[in-house]
Amino acid sequence: MDMQPPRHVADRLIGARDDAKGPIAVGALIRTGIWSISYFAFYFVQQIAELLAPLLLILGIGWYILPHIVGAITTSAANADPQARDIMNHVASTIPYQLQIGSHLLTPGSLIFDGFLLMAIAAIGATISALAARNM
Repeated sequence: MDMQPPRHVADRLIGARDDAKGPIAVGALIRTGIWSISYFAFYFVQQIAELLAPLLLILGIGWYILPHIVGAITTSAANADPQARDIMNHVASTIPYQLQIGSHLLTPGSLIFDGFLLMAIAAIGATISALAARNM
């Protein structure tokens, strides 16, 4: 007793092979290829952005807060020991407010902004990759 699904179900499961639909099948294959490449590209960008965004955000916030913490410790250590105050002032003066790497200027604010920008790029990548996955 061999149970065959109805013809319309079999067409959806296997796909109709009709020689009259040759050019349409090639067009669908090309369209699927383009959407697959788009899905890969945007998903890849999303993964990189999701990896780097928290790193840049944490580095920027830490770099912004560190001079304030060292300054607060220096102020409280001023009453305790003059030698400790001198060491803390030296440490506080060695923390840079900006870094010049090649032609790039890095500041705590720019790292925080770049972290939020990468979060936005990750959200855009997720949206477009979901759209590409739906259209495949």
